[in-house]
Amino acid sequence: MQTKWEYFTAPLLIHNTKQILDTFGEDGWELVQVIPAPTNPEGLVAYFKRPKGA
Repeated sequence: MQTKWEYFTAPLLIHNTKQILDTFGEDGWELVQVIPAPTNPEGLVAYFKRPKGA
């Protein structure tokens, strides 16, 4: 059976990155990518995925 995924995006605050990532990790989210925020060149956006229904 093929795994079905759900996705989530969240802004990352530079001064609190570890805590933010740890919190999402505890909820079963896996970090996929971090990119510059399109509306704020100093900000970051994190993309996460986890198996659907987790």
